[in-house]
Amino acid sequence: MRLSRLAAYVSSLLLAVAFALTGAAAAHAAPSSDTLAATGYVALGDSYSSGVGAGSYDSGSGSCKRSTKAYPALWAAANSPSSFHFTACSGARTGDVLASQLGPLGSGTGLVSLSVGGNDAGFADVMTTCVLQSESNCLARIAQARSYVDSTLPGNLDKVYSAISAKAPNARVVVLGYPRFYQLNGSCVAGLSERERAAINGAADYLNTATAKRAADHGFTFGDVTRTFGGHEICSGSPWLHSLNILNPGESYHPKAAGQSGGYLPVLTSAA
Repeated sequence: MRLSRLAAYVSSLLLAVAFALTGAAAAHAAPSSDTLAATGYVALGDSYSSGVGAGSYDSGSGSCKRSTKAYPALWAAANSPSSFHFTACSGARTGDVLASQLGPLGSGTGLVSLSVGGNDAGFADVMTTCVLQSESNCLARIAQARSYVDSTLPGNLDKVYSAISAKAPNARVVVLGYPRFYQLNGSCVAGLSERERAAINGAADYLNTATAKRAADHGFTFGDVTRTFGGHEICSGSPWLHSLNILNPGESYHPKAAGQSGGYLPVLTSAA
């Protein structure tokens, strides 16, 4: 009896040791070479990622207006990724990202940043309507944009996010949102009504919520910049966003250099 018990004990012990060793080997297996090499950074998206409004544009980027003061360039300069591809472009919609920005993605891509969706929802037309037309027209145009965010934008975002995952399977993907434009009851004494400003802020929140949901469903990280821009909206004492710029309309309602470095960069740095 003692011998059989001893034999059973030894057998069990050997099995346990074998299991522990093989299990430990599996649990602590070295990362694949692709994962180890995935240290490149690719910055995709629209004008909020390209840096419109920040100045210091790369002449080679043409109408895309990629700025050396945009948050992707600042992050790359501070972190020295193994490679840096900056394909974000002013005016880009989801279809443009799919068509012309994903080329640099690959197994060696370790980080992807992206802001997109505002142009799909008609950001520029909303602001043009609100600035030039009546309050009722402004609110109606915002309602139309919100309807688009409900009905069409999620599917468009899904296509972009799925394509990124397929092309860069080892990447951490950070989707950046949009700031609220206005500090309500702030220093502005002319221009839009408070009701219009509140509706525009609400539309930004609505877009961010929808984008964050789609990003989470794809396993991506959403970077909320409304907090970092808090206290620096238009009508604040220290705005990080351009208001209406008659001399350079394209920079209107875009982050200044301070908005890129103080509003966007900390959010990407934390998420990455």
